[in-house]
Amino acid sequence: MHKAIVDVYLVSSQYHRRETDMSVAKARSAIRSREAQDTPAVNGQSEVAGKRSGKAGEWGRAWEVDLFTSLGVIGLMILFPVMVFYFFVSCEKYQCALSGPILDIYSGKGVYDMWQMLPKATWSAWKVGLIWLTYQVVQYFVPDILHYILPSYKGGVQLGAVTPAGNQMLYLVNGLQVWVVTHILFFANAFYFKLFSPAIVFDNWGGLLWVANTVGYSLAAFAYVKAHFFPTSREDCKFSGNVFYDYMMGVELNPRIGKWFDFKLFFNGRPGIVAWTIINLSFAFKQYELYGYVTNSMILVNFLQAIYVVDYFWNETWYLNTIDICHEHFGWYLGWGDSVGLPYLYTLQGLYLVYNPVSLSYLHCAIVLTLGLSGYYIFRDVNHQKDYFRRNDGNCIIWGKKPEYIQCSYTSSDGKQRQSKLLVSGWWGVTRHMNYTGDLMGSLAYCLATGFEHLLPYFYIIHMVTLLVHRCLRDEHRCKCKYGKDWDVYTARVPYRLIPGVF
Repeated sequence: MHKAIVDVYLVSSQYHRRETDMSVAKARSAIRSREAQDTPAVNGQSEVAGKRSGKAGEWGRAWEVDLFTSLGVIGLMILFPVMVFYFFVSCEKYQCALSGPILDIYSGKGVYDMWQMLPKATWSAWKVGLIWLTYQVVQYFVPDILHYILPSYKGGVQLGAVTPAGNQMLYLVNGLQVWVVTHILFFANAFYFKLFSPAIVFDNWGGLLWVANTVGYSLAAFAYVKAHFFPTSREDCKFSGNVFYDYMMGVELNPRIGKWFDFKLFFNGRPGIVAWTIINLSFAFKQYELYGYVTNSMILVNFLQAIYVVDYFWNETWYLNTIDICHEHFGWYLGWGDSVGLPYLYTLQGLYLVYNPVSLSYLHCAIVLTLGLSGYYIFRDVNHQKDYFRRNDGNCIIWGKKPEYIQCSYTSSDGKQRQSKLLVSGWWGVTRHMNYTGDLMGSLAYCLATGFEHLLPYFYIIHMVTLLVHRCLRDEHRCKCKYGKDWDVYTARVPYRLIPGVF
């Protein structure tokens, strides 16, 4: 893959060198203008951190690992792959009933019998997986033109956040273009060229699970070796000395091959999130192939999740300043999560509906649609208010009046006293993480679209609640360490995290 990436870069660079050079010049100019500015670090946004300090509340993975953490890491790396295979067997052999395999084991079915139920690694699945990865690598280096056509869309070469070591990278942002082109090709094949079945993903779902796991574990291993022998920035590496922890949580903050191929941006967005809607569409085509119709529940799931995916790519530049890019190191946690966790756990609703077609009443549809769209609106408007407030340094109007905020001070790693403003108006005066609340509303809508017969499609909301509550606590621990008493003033002003009056 290393050679393929380099070859693609060399071939594609001759086509977009002129555009890139101009964009790089603009971005470097932006770097100089931003160096003197302070970016408030609230709700997951980045700040310039110091080198190894051991300071409480520091983002990213740990410097030192105890035995309990080490055993937990090993357990998670075993548990999650087993869980994904268990979900597959539950759907393939038991109509998505999670109790099915357990009851069979209890009734006397042996290990060999259960092993026979696992999906087989097929050459067909390997071809599909490798073609998909190669295609995404090629598309990653195609110059973005959508930002010329759509004035409000930010694509092309974009500036990332400042790393703890003081590095500030440039990114090739073209995810929206890749998503649009990929889906045009998918539909063109489904209705005109017919080179392969549009249900090809479902038809190879079991084999692709082996491909995805192989990619995820290999990717984490490569990132681990790279961090030791040829890191992109040695100053942005964290070594705990524990092999298992370093392998899982990652060592390098932003590993790259060459100047442009960024592991985080590529593996999260391209094979994973672009695939999300393709997978759902494949499930819809399979449902039609099996039953002669597509249920309204399948249409709802495809529609609501497509909104989320398109929103991600429309705001891909904004993603460069989120926790995943700014603070999480790249290891198994992200590598396996992007390769297996995202495509196999985030699409459970569509998979479930292939095995259990559900036709919803008009009222049920209306409730799901209203909840999903309301959640998306809140999620997007909350983030817009924060960005709007920051861009204008508080000199703006939110909900019809000038915003209120708490002026905070903190000491950065260079010993300088700096200032931040914590917004307490609009959505940010309702809860401290109202964007997560909107996200959870959308997640619940996806699950409710599948009815109430089985627990499996509700795994997504369980996962999202766990993830976002944990992220809330991490975020607030860091902010407490950063802002001290000012943070206490803020939490007294906005007492709830996610749900007003509850939590």
